[in-house]
Amino acid sequence: MTVNRLSGPLPDPAGETGYPPQPRAGFFTDTSVCIGCKACEVACKQWNLLPEDGMDLTGMSYDNTEALSGTTWRHVAFVEQRGTPADLGIPEFGAPDEQQVRWLMSSDVCKHCTHAACLDVCPTGALIRTEHGTVLVQDDVCNGCGYCVPACPYGVIDIRPDTGGAAKCTMCQDRLGAGLMPACATACPTESIQYGPLDELRERAAMRVDELHEQGVTSARLYGHEPTDGVGGDGAFFLLLDDPEVYGLPPDPVVTTRDLPSMWRHAAAGALTAAALIAGSFLGRRR
Repeated sequence: MTVNRLSGPLPDPAGETGYPPQPRAGFFTDTSVCIGCKACEVACKQWNLLPEDGMDLTGMSYDNTEALSGTTWRHVAFVEQRGTPADLGIPEFGAPDEQQVRWLMSSDVCKHCTHAACLDVCPTGALIRTEHGTVLVQDDVCNGCGYCVPACPYGVIDIRPDTGGAAKCTMCQDRLGAGLMPACATACPTESIQYGPLDELRERAAMRVDELHEQGVTSARLYGHEPTDGVGGDGAFFLLLDDPEVYGLPPDPVVTTRDLPSMWRHAAAGALTAAALIAGSFLGRRR
């Protein structure tokens, strides 16, 4: 029996769904070593047979996909920053007031939230929790209603224009079942995308942040790793070199279904109050 928990820490999302205990799988994306090659985008599209998005120039530097969508499940963001070393938070080289340039690159993906609002609002059961703790869309069950799209606090899930159904990263569920890594992590030449047991990835990420701080990169921070955050922690988290907003990520995401119980309670209280007032008015007339 599935326990319907909408918020708060949840150590084993798959176990809550009834699967036997096993380490939760996840992604750790270290943006400090991302070179923007887009190998992950290509590998994702090839393995999942996703249509290409064309070569329309978006005006966003070398980024021709711009954002995650129903046909782009991995998206590499290019962020160009100009300023002095102090402004950019990088070790100084050259004149202190000399204008510097740095590129921030990050491969974005579905966060496979601990508390997934897309799963909570799905009326057909098309979105499910897998044995690996990930969130998966069942194409043959999805009716394309789109309720999941506004429910996602990250704006990840989308409707595919060619099929009319919801679509997003599956963390290569078919590959995991065969003992393989996801296609994007396999293709990444710098190991910016790392796949493995989520607890081990969190430990590795904390050590990497300490290493960067020792090297003078004090802006390095983790995003989505904390189990006590607004979504209960992400199954895909990131090491960032600037504020989340710079990468197009929400600074404090919260699962959009968190307040549903209190909303129902308030609605019920309002209905009871209205019923009492109506009953009182009729009784008053009789008197």
